[in-house]
Amino acid sequence: MLFALLGLGTGALIAGIGLGVVLSYRGSGVINVATGASAMVAGYLFFALRDMAVLPAVVLALGGTIALGVATELLVFRPLRRSSPLSKLVASLGVLLIAQATIALIDGGGGRIVRSVLPTGVVTIAGNRVPVDRFWLTAIVVLAAAALWALYRWSRFGLATRAASESEPSAMIAGISTDGLAVANAALAATVAGGMGILAGAITQIDTNIVPLQVVPALGAAVFARFTSFPITCLAGLLIGVAQSLLYYASTHSWFPTDGGVALPGVNALLNFAIVVAALWWRGSSLPLRGELIEARLPEAPRPARVARATILVSGIGAVALFVLPFELRHALTVSMAGMVICLSFVVITGFVGQVSLVQVALAGAAALATSRAADDLGLSFPLAAACGVVVATVLGFLAGVSALRVRGVSLAVVTLAAAVAIEQFGFTNGTWGIGGRGSPVPEPTVLGVDVGAGAGLRALDGSLPSPALGLMVLAIVALCCVLVARVRASGLGGRMLAVRANERATAASGVSVRDTKFAAYAISSAIAGVGGVLYAYALGSVSIDRYGILIALEFLAFAYVGGIASVAGAVLGGLMTSGGVVPYALEIELGLSSTWTLLLAGTLLVGVLVLAPDGIAGWVRRRRPRRL
Repeated sequence: MLFALLGLGTGALIAGIGLGVVLSYRGSGVINVATGASAMVAGYLFFALRDMAVLPAVVLALGGTIALGVATELLVFRPLRRSSPLSKLVASLGVLLIAQATIALIDGGGGRIVRSVLPTGVVTIAGNRVPVDRFWLTAIVVLAAAALWALYRWSRFGLATRAASESEPSAMIAGISTDGLAVANAALAATVAGGMGILAGAITQIDTNIVPLQVVPALGAAVFARFTSFPITCLAGLLIGVAQSLLYYASTHSWFPTDGGVALPGVNALLNFAIVVAALWWRGSSLPLRGELIEARLPEAPRPARVARATILVSGIGAVALFVLPFELRHALTVSMAGMVICLSFVVITGFVGQVSLVQVALAGAAALATSRAADDLGLSFPLAAACGVVVATVLGFLAGVSALRVRGVSLAVVTLAAAVAIEQFGFTNGTWGIGGRGSPVPEPTVLGVDVGAGAGLRALDGSLPSPALGLMVLAIVALCCVLVARVRASGLGGRMLAVRANERATAASGVSVRDTKFAAYAISSAIAGVGGVLYAYALGSVSIDRYGILIALEFLAFAYVGGIASVAGAVLGGLMTSGGVVPYALEIELGLSSTWTLLLAGTLLVGVLVLAPDGIAGWVRRRRPRRL
C-alpha cells in the first residue's frame, strides 16, 4: 500500500504529460513526442528562478513554457501542416533534441531538485506514513483531466476542436479558425505538462535525460485513451506510476533477479515497453485518424543511376583520404563510414517502406555487443564473430517486424521508441548479458592471420595510427552496402516497398503481400544496422553504452533525414555528421564545441530540413541539377 501510494507522484507526472500529448493531437493532429521536454523546461525554469517568491516563479516558468509551446506550433508544426504525420512526429523528435541539448548547455543537465510548491506534511494510512504531496498531485491532475473533459465536451472551443479533428476542410468551410485552435491547444498542452513538471519536480527530480523520456509511458496512457479521452489518459497514467513503484518495491526482495548483487536494472523501461505494446496491440487498429487538408507527399525515393561509377569515384576519394589525412581525422572518417551503414538501414526501413523505426541504433548496439562476446567468450575471430553480431541484429529486427503487422506509421514509431529505451536501460546496462558500467573490448580484426585493424603494419603518409587498413576494410563494406541498397531500390522488391509506403490497402488490393514486404524490409535493414554496429565496434575498439543510447538513436535519425532519408547519397552525407564522425570532429577541433552541440545541431537541422527541404540535402541538390533530355 505504501509503495502504491508513493507511485502516485510519478503517475501524476506521467498523466500530466499524457494529457499534453492528447491536447497536441486533438489540436493539430501531431503526436508530440517533445511534450515531456515541456515538463523538463518548466522544471528547469522554475529551478533557475529559485531566488524569487514561489508564485511569481511559477507564473514566469509557465509563461516561458507556454511561449515555447506556441513557438513550436507556429515555427515547426504549422509549416508542416500539409506534410505526412510521420514528418510531424519526426519534427517533434527534433524539438526534443533541441530542448534537451539547450538545457544541457545552459545548466549542465544534471539532476535538480526543485523546491516544493505543495504542502509537505505526511498522513498516516493503515499505519503507513505517506507524504501528503502525492495526494495533492493526484487531485490536481484529476481535476485537470475533468476540466479538460468538460471544456471539450460542452464549450464552443471544445466542439470546434473536435470538429476540426474529424474534418479540417469542413471546419474551415464552417468558418472555424483551425490555426487559432492549434495555437490554443498547444498553449494548453504546454500549461498542463509544464505545470506537472513544476509540481512533481520536488518528488521525481528534474533531469535532461529522465523527464523527457517520461513521454514513453505517457504515450502508452494516451494510446489506451485512443488519443482522445482525458479521463482514461489520466487514470492510465496514474496506474502506470503505481505499477512502476510496486515494481521497485518488488526489487527490494531477495527473490527478485539481481545483477552484480543489486536489483536488475531497467525493469521500469521494460515495463513501459510492455505497456506500450499491449496498448498498441489492443487499440492499434482502432486509433483515430485526423482529417487532413490534402494527401501528404512522402520524401522522393529516386531510382539510382550510374551506381558503379559513383561507387568507384567516392570509394577512390575515400581511399586517398585514408592515406593523406591526419590520424585523428582519419579515425573520424572511419567512424563516419560506420555511421553511413546505420543511416542506410534507416533508408531501407523509413525511406523505402515509410516505417519510422527508432530501434535501428539499438540493433547496431546489440550486434556490436554480440561480436564482442563472441570474440571474448567463444574465442571466435573475424569474420565469424562479426557474422554472429549481424545474425543477432537481424533476428531482433525481424521480431520487431512482427509489431509492424498490427501497427504502422506513427504508432510504430511509438513502440520502437519504447523498445529503444528498454534495450538501452534493460539490455545494455545489465552486466550479466549487457555492457553494464564498463566497456566491452573488441579485438582487432584479422583476415587469414593478417592484421587489418587499427594497429596493422600498413601506415598512412604521416606514419601514424590508426592504420588505413581498418579504414579500407570499412570502406569496402560500406561500398557493398551502398550497392546493395541501390539494387534493392531498383528491384521489384523496392517497388513493392514504395507501394507499401504510399498506401498499404491499395497495395494489398493489387495482390502484393504487405506482410512479406515488411518482413523483408525489416530483415534487410536490421542486417545492415548490424553491419554498422559491428564496424563501429571495430573502429572504436570497444562497445560502450553511450554509443547506442536513445539520444544517439535520435541523432542518427535526424542526420539520416538531413542527408536524405530515401537515398543512398543521403545516407553517405548523414554518416559524415553522426556522432564521432567528421563533422562533429571538425566542430570540436575548430570551434571547441562539445558533443552536446552536435545534438543541438542535429535537432535544428532536422526541423529545418523537414520544413524547407523534405527530401534532404541530397534531394535538394538533385532537384537543382540540370537534367538531360
